Amino acid sequence: MSTIGFIAAVILSIFYIVYKRKGQLSVKKAREYFNNGAIVVDVRSKAEYDAGHLSQAVNAPVDTIAGTIAGIVYDRTKVVLLHCQNGGRSQKAADRLKAMGYRNAYNLGSYGRAFYILTGRKF
Repeated sequence: MSTIGFIAAVILSIFYIVYKRKGQLSVKKAREYFNNGAIVVDVRSKAEYDAGHLSQAVNAPVDTIAGTIAGIVYDRTKVVLLHCQNGGRSQKAADRLKAMGYRNAYNLGSYGRAFYILTGRKF
């Protein structure tokens, strides 16, 4: 691989990592919110959730979250920490909830990252 190709690959990798983390709450802040009673919501499908989930999480699939969140989170000022398989659906869910007036909806990102935030252990 040429030097230019290598540099381009490194730059693209950095942009990918930054893009993937865009909109995600920091580990420190997420742990603080969780320790102070935040609600953890897994926005994966029911089948994905049933195949394995965080014991602290409730399931509200992203496609139905607008209709189900009111039954899970009654107070729109409550902190809601969302995660999915890789962070894309949870960002979408956070955006939807914010549009519905849930001011403290945050994307934790992937299942593995959420596991690390809540347990302190790598998945």
